Amino acid sequence: MDEAGNIEINRRVKALSDHLLKANLVMVTAESCTGGGIAQAITALAGSSRWFDSGFVTYSNEAKQTMLDVPAVFFEPDGPGAVSEEAVRAMVMGALRKSGADLAVAVSGVAGPGGGSVSKPVGTVWIAWQLGADARARHFLFSGDREAVRRATIIEALSGLLAYFSPEL
Repeated sequence: MDEAGNIEINRRVKALSDHLLKANLVMVTAESCTGGGIAQAITALAGSSRWFDSGFVTYSNEAKQTMLDVPAVFFEPDGPGAVSEEAVRAMVMGALRKSGADLAVAVSGVAGPGGGSVSKPVGTVWIAWQLGADARARHFLFSGDREAVRRATIIEALSGLLAYFSPEL
């Protein structure tokens, strides 16, 4: 990961830490295309165990179903698929339910270089966040190679978490 990307991620993690400690909240991650990169960025900060509960890396559709209770019907040929608003919303709810945390983020996407389609090209990512009953989801189309897509996903995932505390971010 490039130096500027690391600096930006570290800045966001520190800000998130400050907000979660002040609010006495605990968070959880549910990750697919980032492969645990959000949790890794969070746990790189000393003291994160005071506000970070756990991270679910659910790369396969089966893991999404068994670990996060994502409905199997989502992965059927006529379902929305793993890279969809429906899937990340189910992932974020499952992560909250399974962990008991207060705040969650879930990501699923096509990081590349292969795996894309006409409807979901490489760089397509869905991210969902939830704090209490306030659930949000957003679609992104990132450019660049696999590392760039994953880095951009981590940054946007952290930004969405921070938006619960600082809407201007």
